[in-house]
Amino acid sequence: MEKENLDYWAGVLHGARRKAIPIAQISKEISTFSRSDAYDIQERQWKLCEAEGETQVGWKMGLTSEAKRQQMNLDSPLYGFLSDKMKIENKGFFKLQGSIHPKIEPEVAFLIEKDLSAPVTRNDVLEACGGIAAALEILDSRYEHFKYFSMEDVIADNSSSSFFVIGPWEKNFKKLDLLNLKMEMIINGQVAQTGNSKDISGDPVQSVIQLCQLLQKRNQSLKAGSVVLAGAATVAEMLKPDMKIELKVNLLPPVSVSVNEFIKNKEC
Repeated sequence: MEKENLDYWAGVLHGARRKAIPIAQISKEISTFSRSDAYDIQERQWKLCEAEGETQVGWKMGLTSEAKRQQMNLDSPLYGFLSDKMKIENKGFFKLQGSIHPKIEPEVAFLIEKDLSAPVTRNDVLEACGGIAAALEILDSRYEHFKYFSMEDVIADNSSSSFFVIGPWEKNFKKLDLLNLKMEMIINGQVAQTGNSKDISGDPVQSVIQLCQLLQKRNQSLKAGSVVLAGAATVAEMLKPDMKIELKVNLLPPVSVSVNEFIKNKEC
């Protein structure tokens, strides 16, 4: 795909996000669309956000659970950027107005305090980590119909990133069995999804390792100060008005967000 087309599609997706107007999948509009092209489009979208005053605060991993890959009919993990304007404070509000078809999923987040470049080991990640927290990610694809996209479509759309909520950081995390943290996502007082941290890439730390590997292919690295959402432990739930969503992760402080229908979202 020519550079001019990459810039064009980055602008189209950026506009779709700002205006909350879905578009057709890129893969249906062009004949040649590689994963490298998709990440090029993602990176060009970040430049547009940065030009509008946003600051990158980290990364999200996607499709790290087998359940989520089956839900979306896709085959491998991917990543997207997170900015300061995507953050919602714990116990805060998400505003449906300005979104297209938002969903929410339960995650574990890492706070990286030292630069990491692939290759890295599990121990390298833990030594670089300053805290672990329960987190909720709000997804919102900019494509028509939130289902059955190509990997390239998803990557180009910043891996469906929209907003995220992070609970209090647990600094003394080395006592935790990160391979076996029970996770419950509760909606309006009822358990909607249950999972386990091992459902995230078999080990949520492995998700950070995979991120470093994927970034290395793009001549990038994981920088100190970054937040990493390790990926979902279960399938996502569609958001509706007047929902209160809480995530409880064993031995971590809970995190929650409430849905408000009428107050306009911050825009990317």
